[in-house]
Amino acid sequence: MQRWRVPLGFICAALFFLFSRPRPLTLAIGGAIALPGLALRAWATGHLRKNDTLATTGPYAYTRNPLYLGSFFLGVGFTVASGRWFLGIIFAALFLGIYVPVMRVESATLAELFGESYRRYVRAVPLFLPRLSPYRDGTRDEARFDAALFKRYREYQAAVGLVIAWALLALKAFYFR
Repeated sequence: MQRWRVPLGFICAALFFLFSRPRPLTLAIGGAIALPGLALRAWATGHLRKNDTLATTGPYAYTRNPLYLGSFFLGVGFTVASGRWFLGIIFAALFLGIYVPVMRVESATLAELFGESYRRYVRAVPLFLPRLSPYRDGTRDEARFDAALFKRYREYQAAVGLVIAWALLALKAFYFR
């Protein structure tokens, strides 16, 4: 499923656009939901050192999967912007079908890489929905956001994608009713 999530995302986006009936209000509400998701993804990438260090700082101090939580908000925002409730059912099915298995695989990989420190982290930090207070493992100071990581993982592409998607929906809302 991991390798299918991006192509399925593009297919899903095309279907959402095809069946969407956006209006200015749905675009505004959807944008208000999607933008925090985009910001969360950006914040998370600045704290992620894949397979090198266990990420427990920044948003990872609240949820083990802030990137996927951000993607969830982006998807919900896009769904709301589409103006069609049945697309929410499709989004929910795809999200659960793709991301739940991916989170399980990644959890097993991290347990193998980081052992007991990951198991402690798992006991303290929820898989998806964030906890209210930050997790502190006591082994190091709070890491700061690293913009180089944001660039390295090309997270800016999510922002570009959001702008393109919103522009297409806006065109459909205002010119192709």
